[in-house]
Amino acid sequence: MRLATYNVENLFNRAKAMNLEGWVEGKPVLEAFARLNQLLGEPTYSAQDKARMVSLLTELGLAASDRGPFVILRQNRGSLVKRPKAGGLEIVANGRTEWVGSLELIEAPVDLEAMRNTARVMIDLKADVLAVVEAESRPALRDFNTEIIGGLGGPTFKHVMLIDGNDTRGIDVGLMTAAGYPIGTLRSHVDDAAADGELIFSRDCAQFQIPLPAPQQPERQLIVLVNHLKSKGFGSLAASAKKRQAQAERIKAIYQELVARGERYIAVVGDFNDTPDSAPLAPLLQDTDLQDAFVHPAFDDGGYPGTFDTCKAANKIDYLLLSPALFATVSAGGVWRKGMWPGSRPQRWDVYPELDKKENAGSDHAAVWVDLAL
Repeated sequence: MRLATYNVENLFNRAKAMNLEGWVEGKPVLEAFARLNQLLGEPTYSAQDKARMVSLLTELGLAASDRGPFVILRQNRGSLVKRPKAGGLEIVANGRTEWVGSLELIEAPVDLEAMRNTARVMIDLKADVLAVVEAESRPALRDFNTEIIGGLGGPTFKHVMLIDGNDTRGIDVGLMTAAGYPIGTLRSHVDDAAADGELIFSRDCAQFQIPLPAPQQPERQLIVLVNHLKSKGFGSLAASAKKRQAQAERIKAIYQELVARGERYIAVVGDFNDTPDSAPLAPLLQDTDLQDAFVHPAFDDGGYPGTFDTCKAANKIDYLLLSPALFATVSAGGVWRKGMWPGSRPQRWDVYPELDKKENAGSDHAAVWVDLAL
């Protein structure tokens, strides 16, 4: 069996604010969007809340219209705002129950060749079990499988599953498996909460059970926990790190519960948005017996220690963490970078011929894979 993880950075459509030249350009929009969404959800709007809403709406380009360059304000019933002819912006609702609507990020199509390069990576991986990070929805993942992967002549995955998570930007985690590896029981952890009631997972820790083809041992199964931990992209670094550590602690607890139940083959995979030596990931990498595929003698990192952007050690953020029994079955592993922009002076790694400019990259992330003798 080949197990892999790949952050595809959306398949067909991506929020415009996340698809700019660099993360720095979109960060203010995403921060304002998150803060305004939080305020809009309050049951009662104080005068201070309303003043802050006006400021954020203006910052998002919504002072004169419900549609800005990156965000749409939908007022379906009732009204949140009034724009007098004399000018200005006024919050007329006094709480969330007085209006029906939403604040939404505007999406834009992914570059066509980038889309194809994403598919080329997924084809060339030849994965039997592929964890996918930052996919818009299950229909998008399903259609990408049949229309883009299939359209390029690749073998399509037999099973495709994704559960919507807690992120409103359409960046969810899912699983695609080949024939012979059906997805059995699945469980979402979107409602897992801390003692203060705050949701733990920014997206989800999606738990998939895959029965292993072994008639003589029908109880054998692989458990895959697919994750996309809190990024460093917006919010304070300290707050992001605290959130990531809380997520790692909860994944550790889920893993230990599975071990106590007698599960032997467990993989914790995905984009963890931090490095192996970081404090936020210590609960997983130091306080459990999970082992990083990168340290296996049969693993080839291709000469680069990282998985994101320039693939330096500081950019090692994508993981395949394996339980001891699963780690013992690894026969080979590596990092697939042909869909990533390699830089131009010098070009760091070989890429697809169709990747002739940065915009055509399938993703800023490499795919990581291992072969398991199961």
